[in-house]
Amino acid sequence: MVETAAALRTVAHNVRAARTRAGLSLEELSRRAQVSKGALVGLEKAQGNPNLATLVRLADTLGISVSDLMQGPPEGRVRVVAADAVAPLWTTEEGSEARLMLTTSGPSPVEVWRWRLAPGEDYPSHPHQAGVVETVSVTSGRMTLVVDGTEHPVEAGETATFDGDAPHTYRGAGTEVCTLIMTVHLPPG
Repeated sequence: MVETAAALRTVAHNVRAARTRAGLSLEELSRRAQVSKGALVGLEKAQGNPNLATLVRLADTLGISVSDLMQGPPEGRVRVVAADAVAPLWTTEEGSEARLMLTTSGPSPVEVWRWRLAPGEDYPSHPHQAGVVETVSVTSGRMTLVVDGTEHPVEAGETATFDGDAPHTYRGAGTEVCTLIMTVHLPPG
């Protein structure tokens, strides 16, 4: 519980700082990100429980990565993140989950995600800002990647990449859990 409260305080600080840097009022960020003003006020007060879709919309609107909203100051030259040290940002009763493991620094950051998709479960993703490129590498099982309504099967050992500004969905396929590593390549600036 203490870790969750600390993480929420970090998100609150980072959202407020990014909104201020962007010169946006709460009302304007609410309108652009399609997040209620009440939810934003609560979030900036470190209250509530924002879901993954809300964090993605806020990050995209603010022109930063989801990790930028969640991470504290850098810890040094090398950062090692254990899988169990990162709380999932999306979970289901069937065991699907998405964990944002880390984001690289620099002018074109890359988010590194670890996903589990139960058979038949899907996650429809909010289209990202122009210039975002996603890569999914399936490590076990099978998935179906749906981009702009077209289905693309991706098997264990295969990697797919696509422009993230189109509507897209990740779906577990087959009879076993699909595990994958996803990278989200953000444009400069």
